[in-house]
Amino acid sequence: MTRPKPARLAAVTAVTATALALSGCGGVPASDSTIPAEAETGSSLFDLFDNRDDPNVTLEVNRYIWTAAQDVLSFLPLERADPFTGLLVYGYGTPPGGGRAYRATVFVRDPSLDARALNVSLATRSGPAAAETTRAVEDAILTRARQLRLADGQL
Repeated sequence: MTRPKPARLAAVTAVTATALALSGCGGVPASDSTIPAEAETGSSLFDLFDNRDDPNVTLEVNRYIWTAAQDVLSFLPLERADPFTGLLVYGYGTPPGGGRAYRATVFVRDPSLDARALNVSLATRSGPAAAETTRAVEDAILTRARQLRLADGQL
């Protein structure tokens, strides 16, 4: 048995009206103490597409250290170079007159010509290189960077 259409329409209307009436009962009070005030930023989905970054902000690396690292480690194949972050990644290579293969990662993190601006990580095929070897490479890079600066005449 099927119901006549007006009775079915009345039942659907009654269920819809009841659902709408009950949905108004679960409102959130105006000052909900469970949400912290600083969590409300007033941003929307469209803020993701706004370009509000300052175009004048740049990341700087020391060009003398950058060039010196490439000079000192020229025997290694350069795999990746990112001048914006100051990262140089080298593959395995053997230094002239040496028998052990090294790979290096150089991170130039500051525009100053300072030892704190340079971070070198050396590895051999069997694991990390000796600390003395890493220190010697860092010293060679910094010495070459100072030579480049003096040759540039900007002292």
